[in-house]
Amino acid sequence: MRKTLKIIGIVFAALVLLALGAAWLANEPIPEGTPGAKADELAREMQQAVNVEAWNNTRFVRWSFPGGHDYVWDKQAGLVQVKWGSKEVLLRTDGPNGKAWDSEQLLKGEAAEAAVQEAWAYFCNDSFWLNAPAKVFDPGTQRALVDLEGGEKALLVTYESGGVTPGDAYLWHLGADGKPERYEMWVSIIPIGGLDATWENWTTLSTGAQIATTHNLGIYEMKLTNVKGGHSLEQIGLEYYPFEALGIRQ
Repeated sequence: MRKTLKIIGIVFAALVLLALGAAWLANEPIPEGTPGAKADELAREMQQAVNVEAWNNTRFVRWSFPGGHDYVWDKQAGLVQVKWGSKEVLLRTDGPNGKAWDSEQLLKGEAAEAAVQEAWAYFCNDSFWLNAPAKVFDPGTQRALVDLEGGEKALLVTYESGGVTPGDAYLWHLGADGKPERYEMWVSIIPIGGLDATWENWTTLSTGAQIATTHNLGIYEMKLTNVKGGHSLEQIGLEYYPFEALGIRQ
């Protein structure tokens, strides 16, 4: 029995070392790029390809993110409803504040603050995966043009502030039409630099904005579901305004 356990332990240790070795080999440094007008021009081409103007004019957005996170976002009012498990938070998107419930019971004090902070972290992450191309000119971003092999160009976007993980960087690879095909990531929550994620299975909202609903990270495929957007609640399948508990009417 002891011999068997020892063998299992050796095999497990070997697998861990192989995984660490593979991660070390796959790790890439952030590439150097050239900031300036050409980088900004490529960023605008990407935004035009996904119809960012239509996105900016989309008032209501609804989607579900892996892990059981459900959202209704009033972009015009700066409000988002976040639901997961037994919790619901009505959040103001200009900062982590709002109201929280657990099993339909209003939370107060530290429990409410913790739920609001958790919802804020979910929203920052999940809304980025929903439409990161719309955020390449956000305050605190830097854009740079990176030369690739074969003469192609890629767009490096660094987020020096904002969200919950400042310092993250993304290298966008675009198709001939300017639409994103994938990006490489250098983010604080992933120890491997340059991890690749696709942007595919595009859907067009009723407003004309285009959203990628699938991101393949190699070992994991992330799918956004129930993605809807519109100028009215009816266009996203709702009959009521979910933010009246904040004393706000549509």
